[in-house]
Amino acid sequence: MKVGVTLPQFRDEADTALQAARRAETLGLDGVFCFDHLWPMGEPDRPALSSGPLLGALAATTSTISLGTLVARVGLLPDETLVAALSSLSVISDGRFIAGIGTGDHLSRPENEAFGLPFESADERRARLLTVASAVRRQGVPVWLGGGGPKTVELARVAGAAVNLWDGDVRRVAELTAAGVEVTWGGTMGRTAPEARAGLMGLAEAGATWAVCAWPESLEAVAEAAAEVRSVP
Repeated sequence: MKVGVTLPQFRDEADTALQAARRAETLGLDGVFCFDHLWPMGEPDRPALSSGPLLGALAATTSTISLGTLVARVGLLPDETLVAALSSLSVISDGRFIAGIGTGDHLSRPENEAFGLPFESADERRARLLTVASAVRRQGVPVWLGGGGPKTVELARVAGAAVNLWDGDVRRVAELTAAGVEVTWGGTMGRTAPEARAGLMGLAEAGATWAVCAWPESLEAVAEAAAEVRSVP
């Protein structure tokens, strides 16, 4: 199982996130990922770095680590523009990019409305998700679909994508992998290396192919735990 982290992007300067990505690469982590929010969830007065420009900068300042969106939301851009942006990030990063894509939910609705963007029905958003995911997969880019509900899982099967469970229960991970679905996980991990190791080990045993830890208090603790998990036969 590969292990990555989300980056500290909810601020008005980029150096912290760029330095964090380079440090993660040095420590041997497998990937760094960016959210696609116009502000931190529920905090419209706080800043947020846009994921596309940040990932472009990361592609130029790192060399081996995977880069990804977790997740790019349909509806913030026209479908064709989103496909072009995600495909371009794969080219710029020399194939290191993972396109995490999602529909958003009621919690992200205020972001759309604040900028005059329609917040479509769940069925309309899922249709757009399939369109974008299929187009990006045809470009040879790995795709993760956010959410683990039955309809999203079916979309992932059709598009040839993995399912990403944010803070998903390890039992749900095991259930989906047993059904032949590729599952990646994202969420909050323990603060210390032993806590992170226990969490990562459980996900690895459940069959997850990736675990992406929300920006941790200690990158070193996550890297240490990841190394220990990889060493287990």
